[in-house]
Amino acid sequence: QVQLVESGGGLVQSGGSLRLSCAASGRVDRINYVDWYRQAPGKQRELVASHTIRGETNYADSVKGRFTMFRDNAKNTVYLEMNRMEPADTAVYYCNVEVLLVGGIGETWNGWGQGTQVTVST
Repeated sequence: QVQLVESGGGLVQSGGSLRLSCAASGRVDRINYVDWYRQAPGKQRELVASHTIRGETNYADSVKGRFTMFRDNAKNTVYLEMNRMEPADTAVYYCNVEVLLVGGIGETWNGWGQGTQVTVST
């Protein structure tokens, strides 16, 4: 009933920028909240940024000041703008989204994007 498609990953040099997107389609009335996670090889998945329905945005200390999350509500798409990237940012990035479903009385759906690889070279 809801599909999430991530895009925007790739290879970038240290100091460069990338913008990830996570688009929700299907029975989507609106996106309630979204989190961005990443998982590096051999490491646990970590929370990078989160955005609540109240409009609060929180970032991990390791990306604060470099990453910015924002959304386009008309397109039901959320973005993660990554600047001044470092090799330590290399990971698979995932969006986790909760949406309010069309046609339901407060019914929500939560799901994960398929992941997109980000590699930062030295």
